[in-house]
Amino acid sequence: MKQKTSFSIYAGIGTMLFGLFFGAGNLIFPIQLGQLAGTSFWPALIGFLVTAIGLPLLGILAIGLSGSQGLQDLASRVHPLFGILFALILYLTIGPFFAIPRTATVPFVVGFEPFIPSDQSSLWLALFTFLFFALVYYFSLNSAKVMDIVGKYLTPAFLLFLSILIITAIVKPMGGFGAPTGDYSTMPFMTGFKEGYNTMDALGALAFGIVVIHAIKNLGITDKKAIASTTWKSGLFAMGLMMLIYGLITYMGASSVSTIGTLENGGLTFAAVSQHYFGSFGSILLALIIVLACLKTSIGLIVACSEFFHSIYPKISYKSFVLILSLMSLMVANFGLTNIIQYAVPVLMFLYPLAIVLILLGLSSSLFNHKRSVYAGAMILTFFVSTIDGYNALVGTIPTALLPWLEDISQFYYSYLPLYDIGLGWILPALLGAVIGYLWRIGNQTEAPYLQRNAEHLSS
Repeated sequence: MKQKTSFSIYAGIGTMLFGLFFGAGNLIFPIQLGQLAGTSFWPALIGFLVTAIGLPLLGILAIGLSGSQGLQDLASRVHPLFGILFALILYLTIGPFFAIPRTATVPFVVGFEPFIPSDQSSLWLALFTFLFFALVYYFSLNSAKVMDIVGKYLTPAFLLFLSILIITAIVKPMGGFGAPTGDYSTMPFMTGFKEGYNTMDALGALAFGIVVIHAIKNLGITDKKAIASTTWKSGLFAMGLMMLIYGLITYMGASSVSTIGTLENGGLTFAAVSQHYFGSFGSILLALIIVLACLKTSIGLIVACSEFFHSIYPKISYKSFVLILSLMSLMVANFGLTNIIQYAVPVLMFLYPLAIVLILLGLSSSLFNHKRSVYAGAMILTFFVSTIDGYNALVGTIPTALLPWLEDISQFYYSYLPLYDIGLGWILPALLGAVIGYLWRIGNQTEAPYLQRNAEHLSS
């Protein structure tokens, strides 16, 4: 029997999903983009929205519409070993190694560190991160309540405080747009496109997809078609809300340059804008916005990662993984925001092409009859390019990591691989690998039984 879903359910799950995605990085990157893009506002914003909005939505759809039970299930269509390895790397990246620690360090650096003596910064960072992850641990213990905690309480509070700042900036703009700087003056769209990678939301979508499905099932929706429909409609609601806020924050950054100048990062820009409008109260307002943004995202990431690792190692309870991941994230956070970002960028440049190709394959799977060889061919050739992408980013942050033989490969790609110079060199290899896989006769067997098992399990 087909189950009907009301708009209030779409809105409730969509609000939860927005809360899971929209952390501090989603605040600081678009405002910095606005400052740097200036009069190239629109092409830069559109490029940013493609990766910061479009890819996460496709990721949610890839999980919700494909019948997959999560990232590992989807990635296993390439090969079971690839499924578990790719899932482990991605969950560690958006989990305790980079994304979760960043949710604690960003609010400290932006909202509190400016008021602390520099020689006491490490001590106060340790105290702040301990209290932060104590709250995250407490709210993450019951995964069934994530929708209530994030969707009904933390997200509305966050939107209330953020709207005070945004509405003020729209009603009383600081000035006009300045000239674009850096790469935004020559290729604003592609610069904005690559800037969207920093949000990590396309990676997060593959992890949060299963959280959304669990939330839908907890509402009593069990029909697989109703689950798929609710997933994509809730995803559209969340991404529409994010698109609106991204546009307003980018505008706020673009109109601020003539008053506060161009600052080093988006966190400092947000602080300067808040202080411009509200003085000393602006620092309090910003601290509330940043802490709420990071707290809700951190809870979602802890829940998603804990559920994944518990599914891999069921002998260790979900609550034990919540504690383990909270402690790991606490330790990594105390290395500082700069170090976290420095090592995260190469990993993101390696993972993003693979994640994008996997998402696109999951969505188009029925077109090639779910052949495993298509998945494998596309991912193998993408891997060769994304590895060099990650290496180039690593050398950019740590020059001592340079290896001559990898430099030769990188130079070869620059010379002969279309679109490589703008960060899209993976597109042609992925298409070529998919075509080779489709024509590969040894792999003619379909994945229909595999997908059928997923669909049956999804509806259970």
